[in-house]
Amino acid sequence: MSEPSVVGIHGVRAALKYDPARVDGVWVERGRRDRRMEQVRELAQRAGVKVYAASRRELDAMAEGAVHQGVVARLRGERPLDEGDLERLLDGLAEPAFLLVVDQVQDPHNLGACLRSADAAGVHAVIAPRDRAVGLTPVVHKVASGATRTTPFIQVTNLARTLEGIKRRGVFLVGCAGEADHSLYQQDLTGPIALVMGAEGEGMRRLTREHCDFLVRIPMVGHVESLNVSVATGIVLFEALRQRIADSTSVPTA
Repeated sequence: MSEPSVVGIHGVRAALKYDPARVDGVWVERGRRDRRMEQVRELAQRAGVKVYAASRRELDAMAEGAVHQGVVARLRGERPLDEGDLERLLDGLAEPAFLLVVDQVQDPHNLGACLRSADAAGVHAVIAPRDRAVGLTPVVHKVASGATRTTPFIQVTNLARTLEGIKRRGVFLVGCAGEADHSLYQQDLTGPIALVMGAEGEGMRRLTREHCDFLVRIPMVGHVESLNVSVATGIVLFEALRQRIADSTSVPTA
C-alpha cells in the first residue's frame, strides 16, 4: 500500500481530531454499528471525510498486520520531517528545548509507546535516525494513540551530525545508560536538554554515547538488569518533567 495508514479506534479518532485535512478516507468493518464506531463515523462526517465499508480481510490487508479493531484511516502522503524541520522548530521555541532522541529503536510497539510518553511529557520533538530504525508504521500510529499527530517525529540521515548541531545551540545531551555512575535523580534536567535513549538490548551506539554531555542511569534494586526502552523512556521523561515544572522557567505548570 503506497499511502500510510492509521489503525484502531484511538488512532483513527486522533487523526480525525488533530489532522483531518490529511485523512483521505476511513474504512470500517461492514456491519459494525457499536457506539465507538458510531463516534468514529460522526467525527469523520464533521471533518468531511468519507467513510467506506470493508470486509475484515480487506482491513487486515490495509493494516499490514496491525490490530485494527475494525477501522483503518488512510492518510494522504506527506514528506517526512527532517533536519530542516528540526532547525525551524528549534528556531521557533519560546522556552528551553525539551527533546527526545531514540537511537535505532526498531520495535514499532516501543517507538509508539515512546511517542505517547513524549506527548504526555510535553516533548517538543522526537528525533531518530532514518536507517536501521522503525518509522511511522500503522502499528506505531496505533500504539501512540494519537501522539504521532501531536508530537513531531523527525528522521535524520546522520544522527551524530544532528547531535552536534543540537549541542551548538546550547542544548545539553543526557544519555541513559545502565553502567553510568550518575543517577538520573541527581542530574539537573531543567533548561535546554535532549534525552538520549538507546535501542532495545544494545543501548546507544558508541558514537551517540560519545556525543552525550552526561550519562545517567535509572536506579534499580531488583534482580532484572535492564528495562524495556519505552518503560525507561517514560521514567526519564517524567523525571525531567517533574524538575521542569518545579523550575517554572522551563515549562508552564500543568
